[in-house]
Amino acid sequence: MAERSKGATRTRTLPLHVILVAVGAVMAVPLLYAVLSGFKSTDQLSRNPIGLPDPWVSGNYTDILGSGDFWRLVGNSTLIAVATAVIVVAVSALAAFSFARFAFRGRELLFTLFTMGLMFPFAVAALPLFLLLRSMGLLDNPLGVILPQAAFGLPMTIIILRGFFREIPGELEEAATLDGCSPFGFFWRILLPMARPALGTVSVLAVVTSWNNFFLPLLVFTDSTWWTLPIGVQQFQGQYSAEYARVFAYLVLAMVPALAFYSVAERQLVGGLTAGATKG
Repeated sequence: MAERSKGATRTRTLPLHVILVAVGAVMAVPLLYAVLSGFKSTDQLSRNPIGLPDPWVSGNYTDILGSGDFWRLVGNSTLIAVATAVIVVAVSALAAFSFARFAFRGRELLFTLFTMGLMFPFAVAALPLFLLLRSMGLLDNPLGVILPQAAFGLPMTIIILRGFFREIPGELEEAATLDGCSPFGFFWRILLPMARPALGTVSVLAVVTSWNNFFLPLLVFTDSTWWTLPIGVQQFQGQYSAEYARVFAYLVLAMVPALAFYSVAERQLVGGLTAGATKG
């Protein structure tokens, strides 16, 4: 019976495994192709697009890694992503705490206004945002990207944190109040440490979203001093449009920081989402 039960379980899960393998292949094969193509010359890539490099050409990668422009783009993207995440998490945590733990007139209406931000595409705000940033002197200024990114990241972050904060038992807050803890003291000393999985999750989402943002930095930065990696990829592709192997190498190296960050933060991201889903 035990063997029959195991066989039935394997039969039921086989289609799921096949789907997962297929999805993994769809995601991994293009990445592997790009990595291998970066080790070829453009002539090799034209003659043998799907074979292994022969010989292996590492110059495409080493030339880019030895370029100061590439590392400047990495530094710009890192600075903007970290600053955006800090502002988003700090502001959203305070707002979510108010929405979750305080009852005041118009609370749900105000929260609904925040959630409506999810339905507001950035492209619609491009022109008024550009005019506003120009009037404030924030063009060619990293704050011109950081502040709008933080503003557009608030709705989702507040929704996630509010749901997590509401699951914290009210008895815990009452006990803290009886011990002389102020509302902000409860928020800072008790709620935030308990919400570290959720805070980690929204931080990862904010960093990844900022890192991949292309349109807003393109709108704000005309001076190449503050260009980010997505803009650098576009410019590099235009500059070396005939050297496909070098472009592939640049694309791979531009993806490495985001992939490395996600691989490190994956457990935090999944753990935070799971904690938020199973609390209660």
